[in-house]
Amino acid sequence: MTIELKPEHQRIVENAVQSGHYRSVDEFLDEAFAAWKTRDNQPKFDRKRARAAADRIRELRKGVSLRGLTIKDLVNEGRR
Repeated sequence: MTIELKPEHQRIVENAVQSGHYRSVDEFLDEAFAAWKTRDNQPKFDRKRARAAADRIRELRKGVSLRGLTIKDLVNEGRR
């Protein structure tokens, strides 16, 4: 298979090999494909689930009370 890279992509690959980060173009591509495969297998962002989680957090925060104290007051209380 023959693949033509954009000039800027070709320079990236060549620089990576010439700098010693990779021993060959094949090694560079192997790592690039492994990274793509890992990323592709990640769960997709679920906007509906994220919104539901945020709503639940807001509900839980409603029950949190510091009885009028600030964080600074609590820190000072803990030092006594």
